[in-house]
Amino acid sequence: MADLLRGHAAAKPDAPAITVEGNTLSWAQLVARAGRVAATLQREGVPVGGSIAIISYTNTDYVALYLGALLAGVAVAPMPPSATPEQLQAMVGDSGAPLLFLDAANAQALAHIEFPAREIRIEALDDWLEASPAEPLDIPHDQLRKLPFNIIYSSGTTGVPKGIMHSWDMRWHHLAGGAAAGYNRDSVTLLGTPLYSNTTLASALPALAWGGHLVMMPKFDARRFVELAQQVRATHSMLVPVQYRRIMDLPDFDSFDLSSYQLKFCTSAPFPADLKADVLKRWPGGLVEYWSMTEGGGGTVLVAHAHPDKLHTVGQPFPNSELRIVLEDGSEAATGEIGEIVGWSEATMMGYANRPEATLATQWQHPDGRIFIRTGDLARRDADGFVELMGRAKDMIISGGFNIYPIDIEQVLAEHPAVKDVAVVAIPSRAWGESPVAFVVAPGADPEELRTFTNARVGKVQRLAAVQLADELPRSAIGKILKRELRDQWQGDIP
Repeated sequence: MADLLRGHAAAKPDAPAITVEGNTLSWAQLVARAGRVAATLQREGVPVGGSIAIISYTNTDYVALYLGALLAGVAVAPMPPSATPEQLQAMVGDSGAPLLFLDAANAQALAHIEFPAREIRIEALDDWLEASPAEPLDIPHDQLRKLPFNIIYSSGTTGVPKGIMHSWDMRWHHLAGGAAAGYNRDSVTLLGTPLYSNTTLASALPALAWGGHLVMMPKFDARRFVELAQQVRATHSMLVPVQYRRIMDLPDFDSFDLSSYQLKFCTSAPFPADLKADVLKRWPGGLVEYWSMTEGGGGTVLVAHAHPDKLHTVGQPFPNSELRIVLEDGSEAATGEIGEIVGWSEATMMGYANRPEATLATQWQHPDGRIFIRTGDLARRDADGFVELMGRAKDMIISGGFNIYPIDIEQVLAEHPAVKDVAVVAIPSRAWGESPVAFVVAPGADPEELRTFTNARVGKVQRLAAVQLADELPRSAIGKILKRELRDQWQGDIP
């Protein structure tokens, strides 16, 4: 990583490296600042294999801090500001970071919290860097390979989120794939998701590693995104499905010049086939969907522009990985049969920080001894080897002894012209154990009409018990619907 970054700074010192809200650091400036961060971490005694924590919204110094920590062989634990103060306090402690970097907004919001780390304000970073040498001591790559690169905390959970530890080896597998995706010194990557998300890192890291220009939005706005894309002549973007939907819904989307795009990526949440088709039709450049876990262990890729007949799937397994769909008894599902996805690859997490039991619980052992990651996702595979997701195992509804997959009902409801967004969840039922209830964004629609529309098109056991309208569905920062919150919101009674 150090050699790559320094090579870009030498080859194109004045070219832009990172831009956030009009603030740009050139490659020479970014690498110099990251080097000072690394040297200061070494001066502070943060060891190789140690960690730092960051609670901040996106800014150029956040990127410099991230890269500087990596130059020092120190793992980065980026924290989601959307977590509760108590969760953040626990996550900082869990990460083992002796230093916590906060921006002004988060420092103010968390002023009442006593963190188990020394706090440093990002706006005062120059004061912290002042007494350090300009160049850090180099860390041999062989010393880093099995050490933590970052600790990504899971979202959308109660209690303390789990810290997913990625090794340098795992991240290098991700970076190596970046060159094949066209990231290079001429690429311009535009992102609108936060740096604490693995979705963002999957694009931001290869964009920088291969010497391009990374443009980031601290807060996503659909119109501002396409304006920026046109302005900077973006070539690559990683977006989550809800962002694609908001962009494609812009009334004047087709008036923007997005012809510079080479590839667009999507991950993190279900990507409806009709939305993929719309993106392919109206947005220049290719479209690639990834499905995988932050924990790693294999995944799938759908090159949508090459397989327009497979848009209802998430593609085929990654090269050099293995994906199996297994039944409850551990046997492998037949073609078309639904089971849980388990995956193996060399790009697999080291484990959950300080949680050996949770790490063990996510593992599935193949008869040959290899350890696969249990994904919790239900899927089936077609005769061509393409994988179709059927939802999360924990979201499956068991009604009267029958398994109901929410995605089947959601897809039918989504066909109604008034429906903008939908999620189906399990609600306790006295008669059936659980019954499906739909939460729907459909301004002006009649809930009972939506229920009748759906129940006429699904199987008898899949029929909705109720439909509840919502102004919007609760989502994580990367667009995942928080079904647990919907279940908590339900106030009705299901017979």
